[in-house]
Amino acid sequence: MLRYAVAVLAVAGAAQLVAEEKSECLAVGSKVAAFYVTDVTGPAAGEKLCYRCRFGGKPVVSMFVREVTPEVAKLVKEVDNQVAAHQDAGMRAFVVLLTENPEADAAKLKQLAADQGITHTPLTTFDGAAGPAEYKVGQESAVTVMMWTNHTLKVNDTFKAGELAQEKIPAVVGKTSSILN
Repeated sequence: MLRYAVAVLAVAGAAQLVAEEKSECLAVGSKVAAFYVTDVTGPAAGEKLCYRCRFGGKPVVSMFVREVTPEVAKLVKEVDNQVAAHQDAGMRAFVVLLTENPEADAAKLKQLAADQGITHTPLTTFDGAAGPAEYKVGQESAVTVMMWTNHTLKVNDTFKAGELAQEKIPAVVGKTSSILN
């Protein structure tokens, strides 16, 4: 009987850990909060602003990244292409580089925009590697892609370092259809 009780407690503890891990990220269906970034390459370059506020209820893709990798560059370019293709639907996007040194790392974003020809997606920095608290970007997440419309989260995909492979990018970008009305 004692062994059975220990086994039940172990399973319950493991279930609690899984539930806690899942609760760490912003749940689909949640309202997205306002937060401020510094625009590096967008129309308000050099200014601190809230793109969630500026874009209003439009369909938005927000990408939180910890470093600029070839996979991140491809993802940003593909999302930028989607924004260009769906301007009539009001689609918008922005990238947030999460870093402890935003001023120094802004050069990486300028280079990304130049190399990839990013013209419809502002590249921004956030003060602090944790990101905006309300968004619950996991510390283990190298890339988090959130998509919303009317300030309601529809997609929240997270990738640990090395998980965002080139072949996964079309599936992520394909989810933009879920925010287009």
